[in-house]
Amino acid sequence: MTPNEAVITKFYTAFANSDAQTMSECYHPKVHFIDPAFGLLKDEQVSKMWKMLLLKSKGNIKIEFSDVKADDFSGSAKWVATYNFSKTNRKVVNKIRAEFIFQDGLIIKHIDDFDVWKWSKQAFGLTGYLLGWTGFFQKKIQQQALLSLNKFEESK
Repeated sequence: MTPNEAVITKFYTAFANSDAQTMSECYHPKVHFIDPAFGLLKDEQVSKMWKMLLLKSKGNIKIEFSDVKADDFSGSAKWVATYNFSKTNRKVVNKIRAEFIFQDGLIIKHIDDFDVWKWSKQAFGLTGYLLGWTGFFQKKIQQQALLSLNKFEESK
């Protein structure tokens, strides 16, 4: 296992154990995170997002990861999150592809990619099926996710 594969493994093991602090330790202070739900997050926002998601899940999230690969500069992994979406209480099984860039032995860029339409069908049912593929609906998801994160940051 390369040192950066060890960082990815540490990150997802901590995630599976609902350990936001250890997840945060895997990130460079200037980290950039991008995914379809939140868009671009930077610096401490990234760790706060994971902390918020873990707290909202109340221990009812299952994380599985595989295909961890990394060299001195970049890496990747596949992971699956199984949970009940908080707004609808509908079960979601989200399959995600992650890409990483490393600096100083830490993750400086983390990109998660998943099929938003598949996710929205699970999270929102018929509404997600009918609208989840549209840019409008995806923008709405991002706005709600960022609003949720902002409220979480203000409450801390």
